[in-house]
Amino acid sequence: MEQEKSFSSRWALLFAMLSMAVGTGSIWRFPRILASNGGGTFLVPWVISLFAWSIPLIILEFALGRGMRAGPLGSIVRLVGAKFAWMGAWITLAAVAIMFYYSVITGWVLEYLVVSLTGQLAQADPEEFYNQFVTGPWPVVLHVICMALALLVIWRGVGAIERVTTLLLPSLFFLVVILAVRAVLLPGADRGLNFMFHVNWSQIGDYRIWLEALTQNAWDTGSGWGLITVYAIYVRQKDDSSVNCFLLGIGNNVASLLSGVAVICTIFAIMPDAEKQIVGAGNYGLTFVWFPQLFARMPAGSLFMVFFFAALFMAAFMSLISMVELAVRGLQDLGMTRNRALVIAGALGILGGVPSALSLDFLANQDWVWSTALIPSGLMFAYVVLRYGLDQFRQRYVNLACNQMAIGPWWNFVMRVLVPVQGVVLLAWFFWQNVPAAVSQAGQSLTLQARLIEWLRPDRIDNVGTLLVQWAVLLAVLWSANRWMGRNAAETPLK
Repeated sequence: MEQEKSFSSRWALLFAMLSMAVGTGSIWRFPRILASNGGGTFLVPWVISLFAWSIPLIILEFALGRGMRAGPLGSIVRLVGAKFAWMGAWITLAAVAIMFYYSVITGWVLEYLVVSLTGQLAQADPEEFYNQFVTGPWPVVLHVICMALALLVIWRGVGAIERVTTLLLPSLFFLVVILAVRAVLLPGADRGLNFMFHVNWSQIGDYRIWLEALTQNAWDTGSGWGLITVYAIYVRQKDDSSVNCFLLGIGNNVASLLSGVAVICTIFAIMPDAEKQIVGAGNYGLTFVWFPQLFARMPAGSLFMVFFFAALFMAAFMSLISMVELAVRGLQDLGMTRNRALVIAGALGILGGVPSALSLDFLANQDWVWSTALIPSGLMFAYVVLRYGLDQFRQRYVNLACNQMAIGPWWNFVMRVLVPVQGVVLLAWFFWQNVPAAVSQAGQSLTLQARLIEWLRPDRIDNVGTLLVQWAVLLAVLWSANRWMGRNAAETPLK
C-alpha cells in the first residue's frame, strides 16, 4: 500500500516523537532513581543534564534524519562515508537488542492492565502473582501479541503512527495528571512533595547524584538511540527543528515529573514505612510488586491501579512502535524493500524476545548490556558530526528550517567537549560501579587478582565481562561486514 511521506502537521510530529521518548524509563525508573538520590537535590543536575546531553543529541539526530532521509546507518554513510557504516549499524542494533526484551516488558504491563480491569490483581498476593506470571507461558504469548500490534502499526505507515500516537499520547498525559492530582490530595502527600522538591545544597556536590541524573536523562529522553533519526525522516522540510527538539526534551521531563509526583506522594501518604524497601526493589519489583500493594491501601485504589497500568502500557507500546520502525528502517538502509524489511524485522523481533520472555536472568543481562551500549551510541553520533565539521553541519542541517530559533555556536562546544567527556565518564563509572556487585556474587573475600577475574567473567548476569564479550562479538561482525553495509547503504536511493 502507498505510504504517507511525512507527518501531517508539526503537532503530529511532536506527538510521535514525544511518544517515543515517554516510555517506561519516565514512568517507573525516574521516581525510583529520584527517591534513591536525594529527591529534590537530584532534580538540579537532572535538569542541567537535559541541556548538556539530551537536547544537543536530539538536535543532532533530528537534523541528521531530516537531512539524510535515512536511518542511523544510511545517514552516517551519506554524511561521512561508507567506512563508518559500522557505527550506524551499532546504533541501530543496540536499540533493536533493547526492542527484543522491551516487547516482553510491554507484554507484562498488558497482563497487569488486564488483571487490574478484571479485579484479579486486587485479590491476589502481588509478589506471588508476579513470580507465577513471569515463570509461566504467558510472557511469551503477550510478547508476540505486542510485537504483532506494533508491526501492524508500522505496516500501515507513518499515517498509522501519527493516528496511534495522537490518540494515545494525550490519553497518557491525562491519566498521569489524574494520578498525580489524586496522589497530591492524599493525607500526608505534602511530605512527598517536600522530599521531591526540597534541594539539600550540602549534597549538591555528590558526584554520584550527578552521574545518576545524567544516566536517567540519557536513557529516558531517547537521545542517542537512533529513534529520533528515524522519525525525523518524516518531517516536513518547513518545520522548525530546534523548537521541536527543545519541546521534545522538556515535554519528556514534564512527564517524568508528573510520574514522580504520582509515585512519591503515594508512597509517603500510603506506606511511608516501605519507602526504603520500594527504593531498593528495582524497576520491576517497584512496578509489579509494590505498586499493587500501594493501590490496595488507597481509597478507590482499584480504579487508580487501572489508570496507572493503562498509562504505563500506552507509554511502553508507543516506545515499542518506534523501536520496530528503527529495525525496519535499518534494513531499508541496506537496500531492502519496506515490506521485506518489515517481515524480517518482525520475525527477528518475535524470535529475539523469546529468551527474555522465558528467563528473567537473560532479560536482566540484556538490559544491562544493551542499555549501557546506548552511551557509545551517543558518542558515535557526536563523532560523525565532529568529523564532518560542526559549523558546517550546524549551518547546513541543524538550522535548515530554523525560522523561529536558530542554534548558535554553543552547540559546537557541547558536541566537541561536553558530550564526549560525559560519555567517557559515564562508561568509566558504570564499569567501576560494577566491581562490588561482581565481587559480591562470589560470596567470599578475594585477592585483587581474583576480584578482577570475577569482574571480567563473561558468565555473570550483569558484570563487565559479559558486556565486553557481547560488545566484542557485535563489533567483530560489524567490522567484517562493514564494506558490504557501506556499499549497500551508499547505493540505496533517498526515501
